[in-house]
Amino acid sequence: MTIPNFETAGSKKVLFDLANGLDKEEFDVSIACDHNKGAFFQEIEKLGLPIFIIKTTTAYRPYFSLARRMQPVVGFLKKHKFDIVHSWHWSSDWTEPLAARRAGAKFVYTKKAMSWGNKHWKIRSYLAHFIFTINEEMRSYFPNKKNQELVPLGINTHYYSPDHFPSKTKGRSFEIVTVANLVPVKGIEVLIKALALINDDTVRLKIVGGGDPDYIASLKTLSKGQGVMDQVAFLGKQMDVRPFIARSDVYVIPTLNEGRKEGMPMALVEAMSMGVPVLGSDISGINFVLKDFPYLLFSPAAESELAKRLQEIMALEVAERKALGNRLRNYCNDHFAMEQFIENTERIYKNLVH
Repeated sequence: MTIPNFETAGSKKVLFDLANGLDKEEFDVSIACDHNKGAFFQEIEKLGLPIFIIKTTTAYRPYFSLARRMQPVVGFLKKHKFDIVHSWHWSSDWTEPLAARRAGAKFVYTKKAMSWGNKHWKIRSYLAHFIFTINEEMRSYFPNKKNQELVPLGINTHYYSPDHFPSKTKGRSFEIVTVANLVPVKGIEVLIKALALINDDTVRLKIVGGGDPDYIASLKTLSKGQGVMDQVAFLGKQMDVRPFIARSDVYVIPTLNEGRKEGMPMALVEAMSMGVPVLGSDISGINFVLKDFPYLLFSPAAESELAKRLQEIMALEVAERKALGNRLRNYCNDHFAMEQFIENTERIYKNLVH
C-alpha cells in the first residue's frame, strides 16, 4: 500500500484499519510513504508491518529521462516481489502504475477525490489493473473500464462509538462541531456566517483541524467581524477527534461545490458512527453518504439555509436528537462497516492475483 504521508492524507485511518484487518494468513502487507512526519505515523508503526520511506511517484519531465529516473521505484518493487501495489495517492500521477507494470505487479488505486478531466487521470486509469471508486458519481468517470467497482470506504464502528463516552445531556449551550483539514474548499466561512444568522449566544462552534494558516486567519477575522468570536473555538489538529464529536449536538460539513470537493468524507462518517446528528452540503460524496437522509443536506455556500437546518436540529428534544444519531449510527453499521470493506477488498485482491 502506498500513500504520500500520514500527516495530511485524509484516508490514513482507513489505510490503517485495512492494513490491520486483512487476513494475515493470506496477505503479507507492506506500506510505503514519502516521509515519516506526523503524529499518526507512530500509530502506523504500531501495526508491526514493514514500512518503507520511499517516494513511489516520479516527476514526469523531462520525458526523455523518465525511464531512468523511475528505475529506483521499479527496482524497489522487484526486490520485494510485490504482487499488488494499492495506491492511496490523491493525485493523477501515472508514473506509479507504470513502475508497477514494469516490475510485474498489479496496480490498483482508490479514487479518493472528485478531481477529473486532465489527460494524466486518463493515463493513470488506463494503466491501472483495477480502480476502487468510493461514490456513485465516480463510476461515470470510467465508462470503458470494466475492472472497477464501487467499494465505499469502511470505518471501525467499534472505535467510533458513543459507548466510549458519557451520554450528551441537555445543557445551557448548543454545541456544533466540524472536523476538517482547513483549506478554502471546506467552506468553514459558511458555517461561521450561519452561526451569526442564528443570533443566539448560547450556541457554540468547535472547529477541529489544522491547515492553511492564511485561511485559518481569515476565519478568525470573519468570526470577529460577524460578532461571534466568543462563540467560536479553533481547537487545532487533534489525534483523537471522538471526544469533541461526542460532546457536540450536531456535526456540520459545509464543503463548497468546487475544486476537489469530497470523494467520501470520512469525518462525516465518523460523526455518524458516533451517533451524532449531522448536516452536510449537497455535493458529491456528502450526498452519497447521506443519500437516504436528504433532509440533512443543505445547498452549498447557502448560510441562510444552513442556519435554518441548524435551528431545526436545535428545536429537537435531547431524546429526539439521540434517536436521529442512533439511526445514523445504524446506517453506518449497515453500509460502511470496516468488516464489509475488508471483505470486498480481499475478494478483489484475490481475483487480481488468481
